[in-house]
Amino acid sequence: MENYKDIDSFKTYVSDVGLLCAKKDIAAEDVLYLPGELDDFKGGMVENYVCCQLTTNEYKSYYWTSERGAEVDFIIQRDGKIIPIEVKSADNTKAKSLKVYIDVYKPEYAIKLSTKNFGLEDGKKTVPLYAAFCV
Repeated sequence: MENYKDIDSFKTYVSDVGLLCAKKDIAAEDVLYLPGELDDFKGGMVENYVCCQLTTNEYKSYYWTSERGAEVDFIIQRDGKIIPIEVKSADNTKAKSLKVYIDVYKPEYAIKLSTKNFGLEDGKKTVPLYAAFCV
């Protein structure tokens, strides 16, 4: 995958989600009790958390975008296989962009991290956010 990356296109993450929340002046109670007020920030925070877990597991993470604006949050390589990973922080876990990627590239499987429990549906492995370290 290293040969296909676009060095002019990247995302920036911090290595500590706690520091990210402190910088934004967000307390743990805010995440639990003010979900509606944090909707704009929650997706980025959860994506940052997943990036930290992938890095800890020694994955180089990439992301994918289509010409029409579909975006898959992370693409990793494991045992020679390319695995797309979609991250969802809200209750709505439809992953339209992941479906676009699957339709185009037909990976063996994909991973969707969300608040839902472990599962397998239509070639997508569902992993709860708290278990991102299992990826």
